[in-house]
Amino acid sequence: MSMIKMLLKEMDAEAITTHKMLQRIPDDKYDWKPHEKSMTISQLATHIAELPTWVAMALTTDGLDFATTPYNPVKIYNTKDLMAFFEKSLQEGRSELEKATDDQLEGRWVLRNGDEIYADNTKGETIRMSFSQIVHHRAQMGVFLRLLNIPIPGSYGPSADELKF
Repeated sequence: MSMIKMLLKEMDAEAITTHKMLQRIPDDKYDWKPHEKSMTISQLATHIAELPTWVAMALTTDGLDFATTPYNPVKIYNTKDLMAFFEKSLQEGRSELEKATDDQLEGRWVLRNGDEIYADNTKGETIRMSFSQIVHHRAQMGVFLRLLNIPIPGSYGPSADELKF
């Protein structure tokens, strides 16, 4: 199996799990956060929903410099708009990945803020990092929802909310 096919398979599997998690967010909780240093649910959910676009960015650019391209996240405060944004982001990332070749994955991609380098990886490693970021932040969202007593879906098997004891 080619690397592209493996990445597409992983992207599709993570998208199903991410969709299940994001759709659980109640519209009246978007401003909530568990701690003063935490993101709000809106900020976290929007970041999760935008991460599939990093696949396209990794394949179509050589990097991202926050010094020249400031980060201006989309503001979303309801689950209907969040899900539409996630589906659009997923389609953008998947579309570029479908067109890619395994050789493309070997090119360099650098994440920086001016002279400060955050990551200098291959494009393939950057795509895997974006998948890992989705999983990482999705787990954070699971904790947020748990603290709000909202049942969470399973990721790689049933959650405690889905198990019948």
